[in-house]
Amino acid sequence: MIKVVKILLVFVLLAAIGVGGYAFVQDQRTDKPSYTLVEVTRGDITEKAVAVGQIQPRLKFDIKSKISGIVRNSPVKVGDKVEAGDPVFEISPDPTPGELLEAERQVDSAQSAYNRANADMERSQELMDKGLESKDTHDTKHETYELARIELNSAKNRLQLIQEGRISGRGQKMESVIRSPAAGIMLERLVNPGDSVVPLTGYMEGTKLATIADMSDLIFKGTVDEIDVGKLQPGLPVRLKVGALPDATITGHLTRIAPQAIEKDNAKLFEVEIELDSHDDVLLRAGYSANADLVIREKQNILLIPERLVIFEEEAAKSFVEIPGEVPEAEPRKVPVQTGLSDGLNIEVTSGLKEGDKIVQRPPREIEG
Repeated sequence: MIKVVKILLVFVLLAAIGVGGYAFVQDQRTDKPSYTLVEVTRGDITEKAVAVGQIQPRLKFDIKSKISGIVRNSPVKVGDKVEAGDPVFEISPDPTPGELLEAERQVDSAQSAYNRANADMERSQELMDKGLESKDTHDTKHETYELARIELNSAKNRLQLIQEGRISGRGQKMESVIRSPAAGIMLERLVNPGDSVVPLTGYMEGTKLATIADMSDLIFKGTVDEIDVGKLQPGLPVRLKVGALPDATITGHLTRIAPQAIEKDNAKLFEVEIELDSHDDVLLRAGYSANADLVIREKQNILLIPERLVIFEEEAAKSFVEIPGEVPEAEPRKVPVQTGLSDGLNIEVTSGLKEGDKIVQRPPREIEG
């Protein structure tokens, strides 16, 4: 009896192994395909180039002094609006002993030349009245006298400017007050009362006192990579994304493309300028960082598929996609398609597929090594 039970147990074990093996084989045969399906959809696609830069005022200028000295007063603060001709800084002269001595020496020299020219002209006038000197000679001496008089006045004015910071004459008072050459808003003030100032001359840049800009006329200045610049032309529509204003919608159009590239971080870039459209509902500030999407081509409501699923052959002369086989067990098959506009992620399908079709997306290949 025990022997019979052992035999039955052996048969049951063998049967279980057989059933398990059969199930395993069947499971291998009915594995799901090793790919997923992506549906052909409709949407919009835009081919664009990206410019990186800043919002800047079109008109911006620096204020500098033409005389040396100490800042006495500065009535305008950063953010204040000024009109053309408004006083911005008042400079108190602070000449060195050498500059003062040189100015006094020039006055003495000019005075001596003037006295000599005046005496010569008076003698010339007496001789001409007696008929002993020609009119041409007298005119020459009179011209020398006038030049000496002008040089003396100039030397005296220079000395007065160094000593007092102002010149009185010609029916008006010219002071060492620096005025704004145009209307705008003061963006930065680099000196305060008590700071020394170096003048702007032909061989010195001079001390930069302040920067004023017209904030009512802003533009975008940025750079575009050389790969995209060949597709650009003035007039292209632009959409700007300002980092400080993520919800703002700012548009414009391309107005200038630099004719020569600049090199930055081993890359060739071209500078561009973009005119901004009216944006009364958005407050822009100088220096805002922004990215500009320059719209080269744009299509709406077209058939789209991921560009990575397109198979290009014969140097991109032919393009295909894979679609599922006619029966579940069949391998996917390739069908030719015609493609159009691409933005690098999605691509337009002009023929070969229709909305709702399924295309094969195979899993990425594992890299060994």
